[in-house]
Amino acid sequence: MTSDVDGPPVTEPARRAVEAVWRIESARIVGALARYTGDFALAEDVAQEAVAEALVAWSRDGSPRDPVGWLLASARRRAIDAFRRRSARDERYAALARRLGEGGTSSGLNTPAQDPGDLPWDPDRVDDDVLALIFIACHPVLSPEARVALTLRAVGGLSSEEIARAFLVPVPTVQARITRAKKTIAAAAVPFELPPAEQRRERLGSVLSVLYVIFTEGSTATAGDSLLRRDLAYEAIRLARTLTALLPAEPEASGLLALCELTAARFPARTGSDGEPVLLEDQDRRLWDRSAIRRGLAALGKASAVGRGLGPYGLQAAIAACHASAPSVAQTDWERIVLLYEALGRVAPSPVVELNRAVAVAMASGPGPALAIVDELVATDRLPGSHLVPTVRGELLARLGRTAEARAELELAARLCANLRERSVLLRKAAALA
Repeated sequence: MTSDVDGPPVTEPARRAVEAVWRIESARIVGALARYTGDFALAEDVAQEAVAEALVAWSRDGSPRDPVGWLLASARRRAIDAFRRRSARDERYAALARRLGEGGTSSGLNTPAQDPGDLPWDPDRVDDDVLALIFIACHPVLSPEARVALTLRAVGGLSSEEIARAFLVPVPTVQARITRAKKTIAAAAVPFELPPAEQRRERLGSVLSVLYVIFTEGSTATAGDSLLRRDLAYEAIRLARTLTALLPAEPEASGLLALCELTAARFPARTGSDGEPVLLEDQDRRLWDRSAIRRGLAALGKASAVGRGLGPYGLQAAIAACHASAPSVAQTDWERIVLLYEALGRVAPSPVVELNRAVAVAMASGPGPALAIVDELVATDRLPGSHLVPTVRGELLARLGRTAEARAELELAARLCANLRERSVLLRKAAALA
């Protein structure tokens, strides 16, 4: 970040202090400012300006005793200046209109109602502010890509550079998505408030979907030279924890958190020291994060305790729990996993669910029945261009002894795969069959 505030150069301790406060408290800061100004875009802009000012001021004076309050006070001053500039501009426009004989009045700006001496900080409203910010960032009027970018920026506190690096897109692309998202929210006159209870549940699906996309990209990168992007996955977990704390009675929020925790528990064993992927059957399960497994099982228990039945995320978490509790691949309860995938296919049907069910069927009943499921996906072309179908089909054909066909499928999967680490594994498997 850069600053337009005169002063000494930015010191590394000040930079670390500002980044730490922003990463932890950005959602609460932007949420409070959005409620204060009634303008989401302005709130985000003045918050960023306050961060830039803090880099210089804290380098000069040291970190303040209340860094969040400092940032809020600085941002609010900038918001007030913006309101004054708007008011002066509108007064000039009105005066010009009167001189032209067209009449005209002030635009009736949504000026702050609070006393100027007070901080825009109400401890009783913090949770509501953060929750409102999450729902706004994931509003249905935004495209899925814009929701992801805005959530990571406004709720997660990530910079445009960090988001671009995480999703392997140019920084200007991320900045354009965020800018368009803010303009769309303003054009749609989206109020900074929690949606009514009946709408909240309808829109919760969009929120969960965004967090799931972020975590999935972190847990298995679609492209690049790393299998995992841990920072992105852990950011999704942090946001999921925030959501479950704010909506404790929503089972699918707990289900998503459980799924993320149980999946991330296997991260330490999923890659070797050289970064190469380690397949499930070859993983050292002693490396799995037992604390994450306990947290995941607790969240899954919370989702189950609501009594409404598990939804799509809860069912996926139940599948992950089967893996987490098994001492080995051979001792995994594959029959239960097949049943869970069948249930998941009924509540949230998708070709990926069918493909995963085929893998479980292969482990429970053998490769023959599983191949029939995969061939049906091929015949209906339900996952065109994906490397996942030929990957699974190649594995099944190899188990059936159809080596030449298996090698061809794995080579096709390697050509379609954009992740360099996954591609190398597929090519090694194909070469071994030769």
